[in-house]
Amino acid sequence: QVQLVESGGGLVQAGGSLRLSCAASGRAFSRYTMGWFRQAPGKEREFVAAITWSGNTYYADSVKGRFTISRDNAKNTVYLQMNSLKPEDTAVYYCARYSDYYSDDEKASSANEYNYWGQGTQVTVSS
Repeated sequence: QVQLVESGGGLVQAGGSLRLSCAASGRAFSRYTMGWFRQAPGKEREFVAAITWSGNTYYADSVKGRFTISRDNAKNTVYLQMNSLKPEDTAVYYCARYSDYYSDDEKASSANEYNYWGQGTQVTVSS
């Protein structure tokens, strides 16, 4: 059974930074695309960023240039560095693991393709 545990959320002022971490249990972490999604109150869950097993990265337009996703396969951990935070970034952030290993990139932004999810970590950006 795979478990994903996020950490690093909190309250920050607009313009500030936070670094989220997601520690994964289970084997073969390096073979899987990992993603970050977020859900704000009253809104649907949305894609934020993904990093494939091969190291390719993808971002939502709303975070491009401000957020950076990375992974440390030796630590079974994926990170999301968030800079220049805005109040509209306020949401619960979820880490997720793609359902298939060595997957193609085309569906890296689709939440339906991920079958393991963390419990989420709250990020609140004050204006």
